[in-house]
Amino acid sequence: MSKDNRKENSNGFCQQPEEDDEEMTVTLDLEDGTSVTCSIVTILTVQNQDYIVLLPLEEDGENHDGMVWFYRYHENENDPNEEPELAYIEDDEEYEIVSDAFDEYLDNVEFDEIMEEDD
Repeated sequence: MSKDNRKENSNGFCQQPEEDDEEMTVTLDLEDGTSVTCSIVTILTVQNQDYIVLLPLEEDGENHDGMVWFYRYHENENDPNEEPELAYIEDDEEYEIVSDAFDEYLDNVEFDEIMEEDD
């Protein structure tokens, strides 16, 4: 995880519908005019704020460095057709709290996978 990568800006958020059982992806329009397709890892709620965890994908559709990006995430519940909003996490303390929550999420996912293997 790289805190520096969260500095990449999302000026746009475009969900790409996928086939059943495939990853949900979004396309972020960055400040430098490029676009990056990201896989949505999860949406976490920490201290009554939602955060989205994105895995940036390279042109081959893979992520070779394991880096994830965290953004504040907000959906307008009154208008489900409105695009979700993403925002930077500027505060270092807030970023660390989200990072810790994501680590805990990963630990739980790993535990769940181990339990499923035992069944």
